[in-house]
Amino acid sequence: MAKHAQAVGRYVTIDVDGIEYEVFYLRNGQGQPIVCQHAAGCHNHQWRGLLEDSEITRHYDVIAYDLPRHGKSDPPKNKNWWEAEYRLTTGHFTKFVLRFCDALNLEAPIFMGSSFGGNLALQLARYHSDRFRAVIALAALDHSPGFFQSIWRDPRANPSHAVPHMLWDSMAPQSPEQSKWQVMHQASQGAEVFHGDLYFYSVDHDLRGELDRINGQACPVVMMSGSYDYFAPPHAVEAVAKQIPSSVFIELDQLGHLPMAENYPAFQRYLSEALKIIERKSRSKAA
Repeated sequence: MAKHAQAVGRYVTIDVDGIEYEVFYLRNGQGQPIVCQHAAGCHNHQWRGLLEDSEITRHYDVIAYDLPRHGKSDPPKNKNWWEAEYRLTTGHFTKFVLRFCDALNLEAPIFMGSSFGGNLALQLARYHSDRFRAVIALAALDHSPGFFQSIWRDPRANPSHAVPHMLWDSMAPQSPEQSKWQVMHQASQGAEVFHGDLYFYSVDHDLRGELDRINGQACPVVMMSGSYDYFAPPHAVEAVAKQIPSSVFIELDQLGHLPMAENYPAFQRYLSEALKIIERKSRSKAA
C-alpha cells in the first residue's frame, strides 16, 4: 500500500501592498497554530520533519508556507515582476506574514523562522507583538551585514552551486548525510531569489538599539542557535537575547544553521523545550 504523508498542501490568494500572490502552504495538526518561515532562497520543505511529527501535531497546528517566488508560490499575478530587480524589504515581508495569517483566520499564532526567517521573527516581536502568542527565532541576529553582494547575481559564481556548499559548511558533522544532502538540494533550487532575500537579511533588517523595546511579556521570545552555526553563532545570538526583556536563549548542541532541516530528530527535543517555555509564560501572563 502507498504511504501518504499527513501534511496537506493548498493555495491561498492574498494581497500585499496591492500586489496579488498565490501562496502555497503545507499544513498538519490541530490546536495552537505555529506558522513557519523557511530560510533565504529555500522553501517550506525545510519543515517537513515538523509537519510529520505526530508528537507536535497532536497539540499544534503546523503551517509552513512558501514565500512568493519561492518553491510553489508564484511571483506576483498582477505585476510585471520581471521588469525590476527583486529586493525583499522588511515592510513587505512583515505585511506578507500578517496578511497570510489573516487569510487563514489564525488567532495569535506562534511564529517560527530560521535564518532570515529568524530575523523576521524579531521584527514581528518588535512591531506586531499583539498579533502573535510568541516567536521562536532560529539563527537570528539584530543585524546581519555583509551578505548582500552582487556576486550572488553573477552566473560566473554559479550561485546554485556556491550557496548549497556554503550551507554545507554551516551544518554539524554529526547530522545525517541524507538530511544534509537534502538541505543542499533545496538550497540549489533558490539561486534566483537568494540575492533579493539577502536584501532583507543583510541590509533592511536592523534592530540595533531596538531590542529592549520588544515586549517579551506580551509576546514571549525564544532564541536558538546551533553550536556549529558560524552565520549566527551561539555567543552572538545569546548577546541579542540578553537585550530582549524576558527572552530565553537555547543553544542547540551538535546542530548548525538550519537545525530543523539538517537533523530534525535532534532539533525536536529543543523545540519541545521551547514550546513548554512558551506555554508556561502564556499561563503566567493569563494568571
